[in-house]
Amino acid sequence: MSRELLQYITVTLSYWGFTVTDGALRMLVVLYFHQLGYSPFEVASLFLFYEFFGIVTNFSGGWLAARTGLNTTLHIGLILQVVALAMLLIDSAYLSVLYVMAAQAISGIAKDLNKMTAKSSIKLLVPETRQSQLYSWVALLTGSKNALKGAGFFLGAVLLSSLGFRGALLVLLGGLMIVCVLSFLLLDRGAGKTTYVPKFRDIWSKSAALNRLSAARLFLFGARDIWFVVALPVYLQSQLNWSHTAVGSFLALWIIGYGGVQSIAPKITGTRPSQTPDGRTALHWALALCVIPALIAVALSLSPTSDQLVIIGGLLVFGFVFAINSSVHSFLIVAYAKQDGVSLDVGFYYMANAAGRLVGTVLSGLIYQWQGLTACMLASSCFLIITALLSIQLPGRHQSFPRQQSIGSE
Repeated sequence: MSRELLQYITVTLSYWGFTVTDGALRMLVVLYFHQLGYSPFEVASLFLFYEFFGIVTNFSGGWLAARTGLNTTLHIGLILQVVALAMLLIDSAYLSVLYVMAAQAISGIAKDLNKMTAKSSIKLLVPETRQSQLYSWVALLTGSKNALKGAGFFLGAVLLSSLGFRGALLVLLGGLMIVCVLSFLLLDRGAGKTTYVPKFRDIWSKSAALNRLSAARLFLFGARDIWFVVALPVYLQSQLNWSHTAVGSFLALWIIGYGGVQSIAPKITGTRPSQTPDGRTALHWALALCVIPALIAVALSLSPTSDQLVIIGGLLVFGFVFAINSSVHSFLIVAYAKQDGVSLDVGFYYMANAAGRLVGTVLSGLIYQWQGLTACMLASSCFLIITALLSIQLPGRHQSFPRQQSIGSE
C-alpha cells in the first residue's frame, strides 16, 4: 500500500468516525428538545448557527487548507466537535436556546472542515485522466459517509432512550476522542497545500460551470432539508405517535439506504470513461426528482388515513432518486476543481451546500408550524424545479471537465 493511499484511508476513517457522532448529535438535539416542549420552529432554530457557520467555514476553510494543508483542517474539525459535545454536558437547566445554538455553531464548523478535507483529498489521489475511477471513489466516500450518518441517527435515538441526554453525550465524546488521537498519530502534515500562497480573495470561484453547479446544489439540498430536518421527525413523533427509537430507526435506515444508493451510483449512471456524468446527467436526474415531493403532497391530501404508508413509500422513492442526484453533483465538483488549490473550489461549492441546508432548516420548522408536512413537500418541489433550471446550462459531454487557469499564475 502506497503512503498516499494509506493517508487517504486514514482521512476517510477519521471522517467516518466524525460522521457517526455528528448524526447522533443531531438526532439527540431534535428529539430531546422537542421532548422538553420546544416548538418545531424553536427546534429548527437550534440548527441555524450550525448551518450558518457551515457557510462561513466552507467560505474560508478551503483557503485555510490551501495554506496549511488538508490534514491540519481535519484535526481542527475533530477538536472542535469534541468541544461542541462537551459544551452540552452542563445541567439541562442551563441549556438555553442561544447556548445550544452556540454549541451547534462549533459543530457546524467542525463538520464542514472534515467534509471539505475528505472530498478534496480524493482529487489529489486520482490522476485527472482516470475520471471513471474518480467517480467511483467519490461515490463510495459520499455514500459510506451518509450510511454512517444514518447509523449515527439510530445510535443517537437508542442512546437517548437508554442512557439519557448526558449519558449519550459522554459515549459520543469518548469515541470521538479516540478518533482524534489516532488521526494525530497517523496523518502527515502538508497534504493539499498549494504551490503558491493563495490570497483570501481567491476563495471566490472564477469558473462559470462551478458557479452554476454550486447554485444548483444550494436548491437541491434546500429541497431535502425543508421536510427532513425538523418537519418529518416532529410529524412522526407528534402525529403518528412514533417513539424516539422508532423515529431514529426510520431516519437512520433512510439515510443508510440513501448512502448505499450513492455508493452504487456509478453502476446506475455508467462507469466507462464515455459514461461519466456531465451537465446533461445532472439535469435529467433533477427533472426526475422534482415531481416526487409534489406527488407525496397530493397523496397525503387525498388519503389522509394512509399517511404512514404514503410517507414511508414516497420517501423511499425520493431517497433513491435524490441519492443519484447528490452523487452526480459530488463527482462534478471534484472533476471541475483545479488540481492545485482543490480545497478552494471544493470549499466554495460546499459553502453553497451549507447555504441550502440553512435555508431548508429554517423553512422546515417555519412551514411545518404554519401549514404542515404537505406544504413542506410542495416547497421542496419548487426548490427542485429551480435546481433543474440551473442545471440546464451546465457543460455537456464535450465540456465535462473545464480546465481553469491557475490562480497563482495571474
